[in-house]
Amino acid sequence: MSKVAEIPAVWLSGASCSGCSVSLLNSASPNIKNLLVDPVVPGKHLNLRFHATIMAGQGEPVVKVLKETSSELPGEYLLLVEGAVPEGPFCAVGEHFTMEEMTVELARDALAVIAVGTCASFGGIPSGEPNPTGARSVREVLEANGISKPLINLPGCPPHPDWLVGTLAMVLLDGLPGPEDLDPALRPKAFYGKLIHDNCPRRAYFDSGQFARHPGEPGCLYELGCKGPMTYADCPLRLWNDGTNWCVGAGSPCIGCVEPSFPDRFQPIFEKIDEDGLERFRIRTR
Repeated sequence: MSKVAEIPAVWLSGASCSGCSVSLLNSASPNIKNLLVDPVVPGKHLNLRFHATIMAGQGEPVVKVLKETSSELPGEYLLLVEGAVPEGPFCAVGEHFTMEEMTVELARDALAVIAVGTCASFGGIPSGEPNPTGARSVREVLEANGISKPLINLPGCPPHPDWLVGTLAMVLLDGLPGPEDLDPALRPKAFYGKLIHDNCPRRAYFDSGQFARHPGEPGCLYELGCKGPMTYADCPLRLWNDGTNWCVGAGSPCIGCVEPSFPDRFQPIFEKIDEDGLERFRIRTR
């Protein structure tokens, strides 16, 4: 039997609701067992050495695993970060290290860094005004500390489990993505390359000028604040909860949770953004 190559990974949780971890645990195909126990890619296995939410260990022994990963496996492990990174004492890993310190230390020696969720990717809700904890995105923390490591952003509040599992599978199969595989916000184009508005099943309502006046009604939800015309993700094609439904399918406007402008500049969430606002808030021109 050929030897299975293990790819070490550690998962840090910062300022977040743990929704990204819950989303990962809801992965359907492959499921979480396949991802953590089986070779998700033939001949390669992801060895998740640290995840505070789902691991059984606690206290100093598991913090020691983090420190040993950095010192014993430099350049070999993936660092996954969930949540924004607050300044100083506002978030800690164990009793002796701040989230900021641990993120910087582990990122310096990582093979690559994956920011899981909008909070880690762009600051998200924890960095919203007035941001009393000084929460920042992983990218901002790396740049502030002069760390130049490959970074992949997987935003979403939370991100679809396929986006994370698919990205990990791509890394295991083909190595780290190149610049041509990521958009300017460092999101994989495979998942964030299509405008929600262009693939929305309610697009025909928009084109014919039929707009819903209340959530749940037939018609385009643009008048109710839908951010689909400025949001890049494959939600209408992939759907959520193992292909059951998605936000617009349930009668809610898209809130643009995968975009760098979320949430501050997308508020009020359930109010229409005028044409000037649509152009001003557009992340990039296609």
